[in-house]
Amino acid sequence: MAGPRYTRQVATIVSIDAAGFSRLMGIDDEATVATFEQMREIIEASCADHGGRLFGPAGDSMMAEFGAPVEALLAALEFQDRIRDRNEAIAPDRRMSFRTGINTGSVIVREGSRYGDDVNIAARLQEIAPEGGVVISDTTWQHVRDRAAVRFIDLGIQNFHNILLPVRAYRVERGTPQPVARQDGAAPFSFFRADGKGGPPAIAVLPLRSEPDDPETRYIGEGIAEDIIAGLSNVRWLPVISVNSSRQFADAAVTAEAAGQALGARYVVTGTVTRNGSQLRVRTMLDDASSDRTIWSRRYDRDMTDMFDMQGEIGSEIVATLEKEVDRIEQARTFRVPWESLETWQLVRRGRWHMQRRTREDTERALEFFQAAYERDPNSSTVLDELAWWYFWRSWLNFGASGEYREDLQRVVDYSRKALYVDSQDARPHAYLGITDIMSGRPRAALEHLSEALRINPSFAFARSAMGSAHNLLGEAERAIPLFQGADRLSPFDLYRFHNLGELASAQCLAGDWEGAILSAERSLMLAPAYWYARFLKAGALARSGRHQEARAERAILLAQDPRFTVEKAELIPFADKACNRLLIDAYLAAE
Repeated sequence: MAGPRYTRQVATIVSIDAAGFSRLMGIDDEATVATFEQMREIIEASCADHGGRLFGPAGDSMMAEFGAPVEALLAALEFQDRIRDRNEAIAPDRRMSFRTGINTGSVIVREGSRYGDDVNIAARLQEIAPEGGVVISDTTWQHVRDRAAVRFIDLGIQNFHNILLPVRAYRVERGTPQPVARQDGAAPFSFFRADGKGGPPAIAVLPLRSEPDDPETRYIGEGIAEDIIAGLSNVRWLPVISVNSSRQFADAAVTAEAAGQALGARYVVTGTVTRNGSQLRVRTMLDDASSDRTIWSRRYDRDMTDMFDMQGEIGSEIVATLEKEVDRIEQARTFRVPWESLETWQLVRRGRWHMQRRTREDTERALEFFQAAYERDPNSSTVLDELAWWYFWRSWLNFGASGEYREDLQRVVDYSRKALYVDSQDARPHAYLGITDIMSGRPRAALEHLSEALRINPSFAFARSAMGSAHNLLGEAERAIPLFQGADRLSPFDLYRFHNLGELASAQCLAGDWEGAILSAERSLMLAPAYWYARFLKAGALARSGRHQEARAERAILLAQDPRFTVEKAELIPFADKACNRLLIDAYLAAE
């Protein structure tokens, strides 16, 4: 009889433990339990405010799950501050502090609990945290660096009991953000140009913050920022940082200067949104991150029904400020007013919010919002784009597993083609048709769609990465590598960055750059330790570099993570020339 099947998902786990709990129980057990319950309410409220939930409480310990790593960090900082304030009213010898550990990775989902090594790692990190402090893993640090007014102290490599892989850890401290001096000597990201070369500096638009912070208003600020990004992306000369990276910087404690350095953008747009019934007040500012100077600001008071006009007005003024000679007629064309209804716009933004959390429950919830928007407005290109993306994501997760992923790919094609009938100058459906061709083994056909997507939106990091994949599958690794590198610079904090880095490692293997492939695969695995392709490529690249002991260790990890893994999985990769599959497989087999 087949055993039970469990669901896996990527999550950020926060482990929380009361320090000195046994000592306090020995002094006054009833008072200690009462204090613990009060502190637990503080922790639970802070986690809920940032989209997290507690699970599996046991004694004086708690676990919480988050979709976004940055939200987990902000929640931990918030409840530690609130607990510190609460302790001020308690006698020093009766105060209760908490240690916190945070890790991002793959977990097994079973009913209301979460299991796996990545859950255990969070618990081990909590054990080395100071009282009232926070320690995070390298996988979490990759997502949250430079996104809050904190400093990260590199604690080096930690070897934890019963944990297969060593873990690099960082202690979080309040203070001015500073570059972390990592032991591996990784160079800090150079900023002010998204492509790292010549040309105009890049711009990033951060989510507009809700004032006061209100979940019912927060999505409006995020949606306004997304639409401004979409408009700016159509300005040919202006590199624009991807929304997937920009949306990570919603914390008020992050300065425009810090966000600009982290994102590789010289210009940063920030702002706030306040809602009073049907009235909106939006304040926006354009800052030069190189000098931390505000060069433009404006306040808009509008009715909700006038929001679309306001978005175009904001974007046009930004372009005019950065480049005075831009023709105002062209500006008006760039910032087209979305014609879908306000209700449709709200449903789409709610769906996107759930989609970004990447849990199974949130993904299903996202589809409900997108389908509701489709029922309301079946001819909205925005809605059709979201449905196409949803079905592509599911097909990618199920690739090669069953025939269902092919049905989902056909849905992607259907929604994308309909979106193009509605708006032929929308880059997203072109990109989705391109990646559908890639997954169907037609990389050359994909190039036509992807070229059109980049013509419409030169800052579309996803399309740039997909074009790299198409060239790589055609055996043109040298053309693919700069495309992957460009996508990484345009969206340095993308939720799916691990995939782009894995594709870069693949191209470097095919180009014979084994050392480069090792580094790229390692960067991918820092973000997604269970990503089999990056682990497979790293093992092969290590073997080809003569580092056989390390190669065997990587192969052992891959087989420990997936005991049923065989090279047949690598044979499914749709290279036009199967000699490419053979090259990668032979490199991996050399790790035996």
